[in-house]
Amino acid sequence: MPQQRGSDGRGSDGQGFGDRGRTGKSGAPTGRSGGQNRSGLGRARAYTPRGRTVREQSSLRVVPPIDHEEEESIRDSRTRHAGGSRPKVHDRAERAGGGGARGAGGRGGRGVKGRPKAVKVPKPPRPANPQRRLRLAAGLALLMFTAVGVRLVELQFEGAPAAAAQGLDQRLEHQTLYASRGSILDRNGAIMVHSVEARTVFADPTLIEDPAGAAARLAPLLGRPVSELLPLLEPHNQPNSTKPQSYEVLAQGVRIETGDAVRALNLKGIGVDRADRRDVLSQDVAANLIGFTGEDGGLVGLEARFDDLLAGKNGLRTYEVGRGDQLDKEIPGGYHKTVPARNGSTLQLTIDRDLQYEVQRILTAKMQQVKAIFGSATVIDVKTGEVVAQASWPTYDAANPLASRPQDRGDVASNELVDPGSVHKAIVLAGALEEGVITPDSTVTVAPTIKVADKTYEDTHPFPSGTKITMPGLMAYSSNVGTIKISQQLGAENLYKYQRLFGLGQPTGISIPGEASGVARPPSEWQGSDFGSIPIGNGVSVTPLQMTAAYAAIANDGVWIQPHLVKNIIGPDGKVQPAVAAASHRVISAEHAAQLRQIMEPVTTAPGATARSAAIAGYRVAGKTGTGRYYATNGYGKGEVASFIGMAPAESPRYVIGVFAYTPGGNGGVVCGPAFKDMMSFALKHFGVAPSGEKPPTFVATR
Repeated sequence: MPQQRGSDGRGSDGQGFGDRGRTGKSGAPTGRSGGQNRSGLGRARAYTPRGRTVREQSSLRVVPPIDHEEEESIRDSRTRHAGGSRPKVHDRAERAGGGGARGAGGRGGRGVKGRPKAVKVPKPPRPANPQRRLRLAAGLALLMFTAVGVRLVELQFEGAPAAAAQGLDQRLEHQTLYASRGSILDRNGAIMVHSVEARTVFADPTLIEDPAGAAARLAPLLGRPVSELLPLLEPHNQPNSTKPQSYEVLAQGVRIETGDAVRALNLKGIGVDRADRRDVLSQDVAANLIGFTGEDGGLVGLEARFDDLLAGKNGLRTYEVGRGDQLDKEIPGGYHKTVPARNGSTLQLTIDRDLQYEVQRILTAKMQQVKAIFGSATVIDVKTGEVVAQASWPTYDAANPLASRPQDRGDVASNELVDPGSVHKAIVLAGALEEGVITPDSTVTVAPTIKVADKTYEDTHPFPSGTKITMPGLMAYSSNVGTIKISQQLGAENLYKYQRLFGLGQPTGISIPGEASGVARPPSEWQGSDFGSIPIGNGVSVTPLQMTAAYAAIANDGVWIQPHLVKNIIGPDGKVQPAVAAASHRVISAEHAAQLRQIMEPVTTAPGATARSAAIAGYRVAGKTGTGRYYATNGYGKGEVASFIGMAPAESPRYVIGVFAYTPGGNGGVVCGPAFKDMMSFALKHFGVAPSGEKPPTFVATR
């Protein structure tokens, strides 16, 4: 059906085309306007009776309002078409609200005056997707719950135990279980030192309200004058500090009853702690060997050397208690843990307490007789190397060590260095016998003196020049000239070798703190007169213990054994562990050792010999006297160091005793022989050593 068109060229919807255009014979539009109308026709088919399509509505932001002229034209158009159908073809400009195909003023027509252009706007954003929002919310919620779950697991497995432990710790009480320090026994099991429970009384000066009153009440209980206690109780600063002192020991090692009495005073700032008191039953017996302890353990002697062994390890008892005064008791079934205390081990020495007492008594008497500066006596079992007695002068009471001088607390036999003097001659003869330089029947031609380098040496018992002296005569009268001549035949290198083999110039390892090593110089360091001085024991530094151990090697058929003081170690469980076996090595053959012992016997038996005062009735004795010097820190000290080292019975020695005395007047020799005699006599009887079955061999001094 042909499209109906209004007379004014407008579409049926009242909107103008902008230009009527032209039509051909068939009525189809021609020209540019006609082309646009074709496009408009194509879009007109999308119209519905109810208006524009959704797509067209979304492409326009707003439809411009229609002016009055246009509105009236539309009414006229509707009136003309009242009886006809609604136009089906509309121009693009009609749908756009414009006058022509390109809007008002377009090239296709005149347009409508004053009519606004249609504005095309961007498409609006897509509406939100609810499913996406739900997924995002679910993911966030899951993440949150995961974090909460991880934290809960962390608290359960980490935080909870820590929190529980912290809470438990506030309800725990800790009780120290004190360990006891090990005892020190003699070789027979007699107690020399042990520990007993005691108390320590201390003060906190910052808490004491009445220092003078507290000192007056404590003085009679602690046995200290008020003048000593008051400075400790009054407020004062720490040494070299501006901080107040809050801990002062008023008394330590006091009896339990004394501690209880102090606690009963209920003085503010005064406390009492449990402690151990070292009870020294032997007092001064072997005090220089055993030493003593302090608040932190062993300080001197064997107490210090074996502190780790003797000291126990405190235990700890931990238990749970309730809170409050009424419930401050252990909770039955609550937390309870006990780490038992481990007591210290017991040290069993090689010392014989009875012999030690007697040797110490004799030494003290003899040293006081000559007003000695110091002295020592060592008794060694030649078969085992055990030191069965070792005494020092001066000594001290180990039960009250602070009342003594520090220089009186050391062990003289292992700490002091001396020149051995003539006791060194036994080493020269031992080396000469072993190297074949001499035999027991050899003689050496002597004179009253001998010159070596720039120094002249003489004998105290001179023989005429050309005298042939025997080996026993050389030792009996201590010939310096004869010894130097034998040393020249032996050679410096060989002499040094035997010095080292006999243990000179090196610690014995007796386990006493502060043991000196001495000095035995190699021949490369000898100069001038050293070739004459060293053979007779000058220019050699030794300890009395070293020389006594060297003579013990001669007594033990030529085998040197390390001297030692510890026999057994007894654990807290009572298990006995023998001490480590003493080191030993051979120095000379047994044959030569026996020959040397016979050579030294005339020292105590020959008329006018140097040590007739050391002879013991019924026993053969071999030994040697010596006179040396004290090797002080700044050189040699004044006076002389006299000595005698002997063994008995000489035919089969059981014990060796070395006695040394440093006297300012040089008269120590008069007491060393007699001291040896008294000590050895007691030792032989004490240990039941049978007397010698035969008399000593006869000899001649010269030929």
